[in-house]
Amino acid sequence: MNDEGNLRPRYPGSSPQNPRILVVGAGAIGGYYAGKLAQSGAIVSTVHHSQADYDAVRTHGIHVESIHGDFHYHPFSVHREVPGASFSADTILVAVKALPDLDVAELIRPAVREHTVIVLLQNGLGNEELIAKAFPRNTLISGLAFICVSRIRPGVLRHLCYGRLSIGLYPRGVDDHVRGLSTLFESSGVSCAVCTDIIGERWKKLVWNAAFNPISVLGHQATTRDMMDSGVVRTLIENVMREVCRLARAEGYPLDEEAMVAKNMGETDRMESYKTSMLLDFEAGRPLEVEAILGYASRVARKHGIAAPCLNTLHALLTLATRPKVG
Repeated sequence: MNDEGNLRPRYPGSSPQNPRILVVGAGAIGGYYAGKLAQSGAIVSTVHHSQADYDAVRTHGIHVESIHGDFHYHPFSVHREVPGASFSADTILVAVKALPDLDVAELIRPAVREHTVIVLLQNGLGNEELIAKAFPRNTLISGLAFICVSRIRPGVLRHLCYGRLSIGLYPRGVDDHVRGLSTLFESSGVSCAVCTDIIGERWKKLVWNAAFNPISVLGHQATTRDMMDSGVVRTLIENVMREVCRLARAEGYPLDEEAMVAKNMGETDRMESYKTSMLLDFEAGRPLEVEAILGYASRVARKHGIAAPCLNTLHALLTLATRPKVG
């Protein structure tokens, strides 16, 4: 395993079967999928925002406790910041949180080359627009992760359930880069669907995220089981889901409201009790993806003049609950 100081002499060549992939934001989700890509033969390097994670991973690698079998891996190189001129990657996979004060384009710019493929594996809607504007000639793949995984300490992840991915070109379509990335994930046991309309898939995921993530924080640190066991909360969740479906329809992505609510409620009833990623961030004192998940939806509602009282209320309360402390 290398670090920034001795990267150039030992960095190997790549091929479609063994591409060089830089994972920016190798926390819970990024760290898990980085490991699966490494299992498939990719030459994976990681970037860690946390000094504790960087130190742990550089020394010991990443250990994943998974329902599909525990595994351990060492990234080829480990970085505290996105590497620049001495580094070359075929693909940059971005798994950082979608936060309004984080300029992802500037974050990854040092590593972007003429033919670099950029993959965004983030929650919410609207994340791709600035990246597409900043790098108009680079292939941009949008991805969604459906997984329950958490970081339990530096360099150690716990994978509780699910794990599938959906990926597609932004704003729509599929090409050989998308198919090649899907093949890499599938070869390591990760179900990876290729989607011709990835933004439509993002709206489908928002149906779950817009309800469970904020309520888990506002509901006195509630797990999925806590929420599902409360009749009044279940009703609130279903109302939020219906509002998201109406907004998606107004944006040109029609969803079957009844089917989406039934599917998401049924899957959550069956899953192991789980703390949402937003709740884990809240407990750790990290910024929350309020705008990417709720703010975008509220803006769409205003644009179309659609009533979204549940979404707007959650957005307002979560903004208040996460405001910076004074004094």
